[in-house]
Amino acid sequence: MARVLTPRAEDFPRWYQDVIAKAELADNGPVRGTMVIRPAGYAIWERMQAEMDARIKAAGAENAYFPLFIPESYLRREAEHVEGFSPELAVVTHAGGKQLAEPVVVRPTSETVIGEFMGKWVSSYRDLPLLLNQWSNVVRWELRPRVFLRTSEFLWQEGHTAHATEADARAYARRILHEAYEDFMVNVLAMPVVVGLKTAAERFAGATHTMSLEAMTGDGKALQMGTSHELGQNFSRAFDISYSSASGSLEHAWTTSWGTSTRMLGGLIMCHGDDNGLRVPPRLAPVQAYVMVVKEDGSGVTEAAAKLRDALRDAGIRAALDDRSDVAFGRRAVDAELKGYPVRVEVGPRDLAAGNAVLVRRRDGAKTPVALEAVVTEVRSALETDQQALYDEARAARQARTSDVLTLDNAIEAAATGWARIPWSAVGVEGEARANEAAVSVRCLMRADGSVPDSLDESDLVAILARSY
Repeated sequence: MARVLTPRAEDFPRWYQDVIAKAELADNGPVRGTMVIRPAGYAIWERMQAEMDARIKAAGAENAYFPLFIPESYLRREAEHVEGFSPELAVVTHAGGKQLAEPVVVRPTSETVIGEFMGKWVSSYRDLPLLLNQWSNVVRWELRPRVFLRTSEFLWQEGHTAHATEADARAYARRILHEAYEDFMVNVLAMPVVVGLKTAAERFAGATHTMSLEAMTGDGKALQMGTSHELGQNFSRAFDISYSSASGSLEHAWTTSWGTSTRMLGGLIMCHGDDNGLRVPPRLAPVQAYVMVVKEDGSGVTEAAAKLRDALRDAGIRAALDDRSDVAFGRRAVDAELKGYPVRVEVGPRDLAAGNAVLVRRRDGAKTPVALEAVVTEVRSALETDQQALYDEARAARQARTSDVLTLDNAIEAAATGWARIPWSAVGVEGEARANEAAVSVRCLMRADGSVPDSLDESDLVAILARSY
């Protein structure tokens, strides 16, 4: 059989595009830089949404919706913000056959429009904290698009909060970082992430601090999976988000913003995928167990397979049935591998005669005959085991490709094939600029114990340097 995918080791970017196409996850949209997310890809995104939304709500935030179109003047109220986003803005100048009195920006992010309404909704300390989240699309005109990773339009969630004190805002930005984002990425996506503070050069436009979660892709590069920002009082001053304190004084609120996007889908592919396609972690998978009829010869195989599917569903396992007798089994099996179903349960005439089904695990391809009455138990065990195994594999791969170095030259050299971990004091602002010239960036800074620092001024910070997507 001709190979379906370009091998990862041969051409990783081509392999990535092959997986997206062959697993029917997405397609390029009609306008350069846009994408069409197909049902298989959108089902994964829906699961991501559900898991993330539950965690965000557990942290106290409520969902709302704000307009797609933002007056250009809103962005200009926060100087760093408009400067940071200017190259990526899509601007509407005409509508309804007429030139608009004021150009309208298609939202690249919503700090400004949400800030405008926070200013209207907050008047007293009793109105704080105000914790909002939005699921929406955003537009950032991308010069070098790549499906899921960098597209001119993408889907995301963006949280925006206002607090009475800097300490409360900082605590909440970190709560989202760890309890919503890191927990989801580690325990659902099975992706180990390094969590740290961005340098001043990498900080979000208009923020006082930016924290990020960085994952290693299969080719040793870094991918920013999510960010959480402390905005200080920059936006509250620009949009007059002020409140009367308990003592009666008028104060400006302290705000945060934080977001993750469909980029996580690209990260999932690049972290767990192999030469046979996608591998979806069981806790995330829209279909955890894919029951397949190998062949129907009139002996009741299809009926038995349907009963297995129903038993799996009754046990709380997301299961689907493939009983297509008009499509060759080999082709269907390859397709199931490409789409990354964690477990396949194959039932054929011989299996049924022996009272068995064959359990095939996507993670390592292991095939095991299992008694029909034990299928539910064995599938559940395989799902639990392989969820952890995928995380362990990814963590081991990251450790193997991370080098501890002491000089910037060695860090740049190490970043050709993986990550470099180096004292920030050996890099500094000048060293960061030099690394950027070599297409290497400082992904984040952390303390020696791996925790997130409170500021860039702390001593003995450790930097992660890598090439990135």
